[in-house]
Amino acid sequence: MSHSGVPKIVEDVINAMPHDAHPMAIILTGLTALSGCHPEQNPALAGQNVYKSREVQDQQIARLIGKISTLAAMAYHKATGRVAARPNQRMGFAENFLYMLDSNGSPTYRPNPKLARALEIMFILHQEHEMNCSTAACRHLASSGVDVYTAVAGAVGALYGPLHGGANEAVLRMLERIGSVENIPGFIAGVKAKREKLFGFGHRVYKNFDPRAKIIRGVAEDVFKIAGRDPLIEIAIALQDAALSDEYFVSRKLYPNVDFYSGLVYRAMGFPPEFFTVLFAIPRIVGYTAHWRESLSDPDTKILRPQQDYRGVWLRHYAPLDQRQQQAQSGIAYTGKPASAADKPVIKPPSNAFRRRVAGENWM
Repeated sequence: MSHSGVPKIVEDVINAMPHDAHPMAIILTGLTALSGCHPEQNPALAGQNVYKSREVQDQQIARLIGKISTLAAMAYHKATGRVAARPNQRMGFAENFLYMLDSNGSPTYRPNPKLARALEIMFILHQEHEMNCSTAACRHLASSGVDVYTAVAGAVGALYGPLHGGANEAVLRMLERIGSVENIPGFIAGVKAKREKLFGFGHRVYKNFDPRAKIIRGVAEDVFKIAGRDPLIEIAIALQDAALSDEYFVSRKLYPNVDFYSGLVYRAMGFPPEFFTVLFAIPRIVGYTAHWRESLSDPDTKILRPQQDYRGVWLRHYAPLDQRQQQAQSGIAYTGKPASAADKPVIKPPSNAFRRRVAGENWM
């Protein structure tokens, strides 16, 4: 667990953030702050050839993997008002993370080994999964030659989006909304009628049962033996059985994916739903940095610029500024043709505060 300590200036930046900031916002802030703490590896300062050294590459990878759990522990305790314990370098990765969360600084504290192992399995299953949205963002940024901390921060920013990293939280909310096993037939009917959305099923890669979901189902049972059985697991199992026995879902290859049970595991371990995406980001740093290194060694890598297929208006006439307000109010687009509702700009009236300011004398 070397490289797990974070510079004092990064701690100061995180401490300056609001106590109710989303933990992913804190992680992003910490990663971008780290970018400024290591100028010797920044291509914008040290030259574009700095990453040609495998030693420099490996050092940044070790720093990112080591520090991400520390940043996550600081983000967790930002909401609790407590201070995360310093990293314990005698422990493994998952065990040390739980130590930073729960030891309250006691050097003799040891996390439950079964819970540490369960979290370790979850991290292994989430650390890499081909060219998804956030991994593509990392490679896209890296193609510009930006430093790795900024590239990884961009990937974590993509993961922050609820359509990417928030799927397991959406599963929990869905199960809570169903409420009981008796309500599953009605929910299934709502999904077929497109009144309800089924979260945690289907995957662009797996067209059958996601193998990671089977492993996490077993992890969930191990965690429940220690933390208590989550009543939502019965709804989840019944929903899975109902969907897998229904031709509507089977014919569409909608099987449980990695998100279906992971939220239940994290909730049983005491993590709040807003922290689930952080638990996704911690191990995924491994995948991001692996793709980053691969992109550096690819001789065909160039700055990425996706092709745009423009389908809009081919020719627009220039409208002088003094005519644009009049055209907007009359509904005439810059093409000289009547504007659609989407073309019309929304004219926001000045606020009362603005009127108050300009009503005074010598306002500038």
